[in-house]
Amino acid sequence: MSEKSTDRRPAGELESGVLATLWAAAGPLTPSQVQSALGVSLARTTVTTILSRLYEKGTVTRVRSGRGYAYTPTEDAAGLTARRMHSELEKDDDRSAVLTRFVSQLSDDDERLLRSLLDGGPA
Repeated sequence: MSEKSTDRRPAGELESGVLATLWAAAGPLTPSQVQSALGVSLARTTVTTILSRLYEKGTVTRVRSGRGYAYTPTEDAAGLTARRMHSELEKDDDRSAVLTRFVSQLSDDDERLLRSLLDGGPA
């Protein structure tokens, strides 16, 4: 067996970089524009694959741009995190246990913020 590569990126790192690039953009970007803005050495086909996967997940939308597409995120970073949290919560039958564990692991500041939000107060 071959030795595991040390050049391998952590799971989700490329998607995160692509999303950060799209969030920073003033409008839709093509894969080539994303590739240029990333500032890392990635093939355009790799960027296109990442964007296609994000599209299939509903994380980005796309519009025709010449022979290809230009992509825009469907929500900001906080919205995406909230959607992921909801998705994880939906996976477990014991919502009470999941929410109890989540709240028990919050910092004091985060717990105060959550209480304020639940009471209808400002963020």
